[in-house]
Amino acid sequence: MTATQINRRQMVQAIGATGALAVAGCLGSSTEGNGAETSEPADEDGLEATKAVDIERIARDPTDVPAPVDWNEPRTHDVTLRTERVTAEIEPGVTFDYMTFEGQVPGPMIRVRQGDTVTLTFDVPEDMNLAMHNVDFHAVYGPGGGADATTIAPDDDPTQIEFRAEYPGVFIYHCAVPAMDYHISSGMFGSILVEPEDGLPEVDNEFYLGQHEIYTAGEVGEEGHHEFDHDAMKREEPTYVIFNGQAYGFTADGVGPMQANTGETARVYFANGGPNLLSSFHPIGNVFSNLYRDGDLLSEPAKNVETTPVAPGTTIAGEMEFPVPGPVKLVDHALSRVVHRGALGVIDVQGEENPDVYDEDP
Repeated sequence: MTATQINRRQMVQAIGATGALAVAGCLGSSTEGNGAETSEPADEDGLEATKAVDIERIARDPTDVPAPVDWNEPRTHDVTLRTERVTAEIEPGVTFDYMTFEGQVPGPMIRVRQGDTVTLTFDVPEDMNLAMHNVDFHAVYGPGGGADATTIAPDDDPTQIEFRAEYPGVFIYHCAVPAMDYHISSGMFGSILVEPEDGLPEVDNEFYLGQHEIYTAGEVGEEGHHEFDHDAMKREEPTYVIFNGQAYGFTADGVGPMQANTGETARVYFANGGPNLLSSFHPIGNVFSNLYRDGDLLSEPAKNVETTPVAPGTTIAGEMEFPVPGPVKLVDHALSRVVHRGALGVIDVQGEENPDVYDEDP
């Protein structure tokens, strides 16, 4: 068994031991004997040696969210999106060639107000790769959501479009060239938030997560450089299902959990880039006290929702309250994706115990 596989097994077992993983917390059993242990060592034949990484962290910081709208009249925003191909680790010892907007997954969140104008400059640098790219905004009226006009090759000059944000909501944007499933799976998606004219309710924390599948020629945890597997993608059989491009990234064994305090509130913007699988997004040990289904910011939010389906090509917004301390696990409740494929993030809630709400030792 490789060091990477041992680390993966120890990490998953540690999650289960806390009682926070859904296998333990929702099914009432430990991960022992329930698939936490990896199978026989993966066959590394056919995989290249691990590549040197271009960046140490592919996962975009989930707190990298623009400040809330505080203006009352329409504005014009100059936004530049550049494509960047980078080699990074899906997990320790496993490298992959990502295609991205601005170097991390997901692409940067764009935040505007209904009625604002966006002047978008789209650039595909010459050293990106040989592929054409573009960007399709689900928040745009226009051919392909802007994709038709932004389709350029690496040797083309940057292109520019302008659009007015006519309808509020939180929406996906993604690459939409003919190989769009390959490009999205490799990391080319993000979210644009169009706030209603009256804005959004104030919260203490905002987090930005993006789920997607990666299809590779290697097995989960198999050390080396993983090439993209187009046949696996056609079969919709991913190697990894992950948040922000990294398996178990927002845990103690990754880049670290998200942070909040008791008594605070949080809004999670959760984008499912796909390209294929529906996500059953669920906060373990919490609920979405307000859920803006399918990115709809105008209808009254649903209340106290345990799990919400998020279709590929959709961003939702879910709000939570934190009356007690402890880890809140954000998962895809298709639980094999949590235990085996990487779909887990943690909000570490710090603060005083609240035995009136939850008492472990009554």
